[in-house]
Amino acid sequence: MLRGAGGLFADACCARADRRRGFWQSRRMSNRIPVTVLTGYLGAGKTTLLNRILTRRHGRRIAVIVNEFGEIGIDGELIIGGDEELVELSNGCVCCTVRGDLVRTVRGLLARAPLPDAIVVETTGLAAPAPVAQTFLVDHVLQSRTRLDSITTLVDARHISDRLDDSREAVEQVAFADQIVLNKVELASGEALGAIEARLRRLNPLAPIIRAVRADVPLDAILDRGSFDLERLMSLEPHLLDAGACGEAGHVHDESCGHHHDHGPSHLADSDIVSVSLVGSRPLSEAKVSAWIGDLVETRGRDILRLKGILDIADDARRLVVQAVHMQLEGDFQRAWKSGEARSSRLVLIGRNLDARELQRGLDSCAT
Repeated sequence: MLRGAGGLFADACCARADRRRGFWQSRRMSNRIPVTVLTGYLGAGKTTLLNRILTRRHGRRIAVIVNEFGEIGIDGELIIGGDEELVELSNGCVCCTVRGDLVRTVRGLLARAPLPDAIVVETTGLAAPAPVAQTFLVDHVLQSRTRLDSITTLVDARHISDRLDDSREAVEQVAFADQIVLNKVELASGEALGAIEARLRRLNPLAPIIRAVRADVPLDAILDRGSFDLERLMSLEPHLLDAGACGEAGHVHDESCGHHHDHGPSHLADSDIVSVSLVGSRPLSEAKVSAWIGDLVETRGRDILRLKGILDIADDARRLVVQAVHMQLEGDFQRAWKSGEARSSRLVLIGRNLDARELQRGLDSCAT
């Protein structure tokens, strides 16, 4: 009986110890800053969703890291209210399993006071999410101070079927998602949406699908989800936690590592997709630039995956922001130019068969 009681007592002690371990593990997890990786192909609506997150009254300090593809950063200036907690990484070519600049950026955020309540990493639309997720899993500082909360993928209901046909990155973004936001549902019929959701579920049967118009999603559907599943990610990418690209665990790939990583400033590795960055120093005629961009989108829309720009219009104190996805074009005047801010026009086009000189001449021809 005594031995049996001892056995029961030991079992009870083990159970309490397990509960204590679970409690302290939970406490440790709760003290780590949650990280949301926000991904999705070009034009899916990531910047719109970020603006919704940052402008809602939720009382949280949210640090945003924007990773752009191309020489000129546009997304960072289109994000509202994130000036103090916004970090922009130029050239979105994710050429290595661990991004040195991303590691340094997050470590810098962790060294500041007060600490952010959450971190959102917006990847370029041409990136697979696995290398970004890996950054937080293999760097010892990030691993101890942050936790991956979810990989959230936005998809454009109007164009996702085509992108799944012609883009490996779009397929990976859906496959790796912990949750999927099916955005711009107003641009597709009910029958088409059903077919799209069925295809998304075939690629990723576990991720819940949230329908949205203009990325209007409840905040608790994006942040603090706790839905990141490492085992599922490992099933898709078995070498996710392996040694870094230069052969050492936790390798940081940067300019001093000796590993070749020059893919050019605006060309995606192993792809015919290029980024063209245009700059205009003279004020533009609104009528001329509207006609030029409209004609460009109408005639070259199939080749232009994404267009974003901030334009300086003559005799107007506001910035004209233009955006296009294929043949869908929209533009509106947004905030006024700030005092002391250098006024210029910047336009980034991402696509195929783009002639940079021809496009620059087109922008220059719109000057007053």
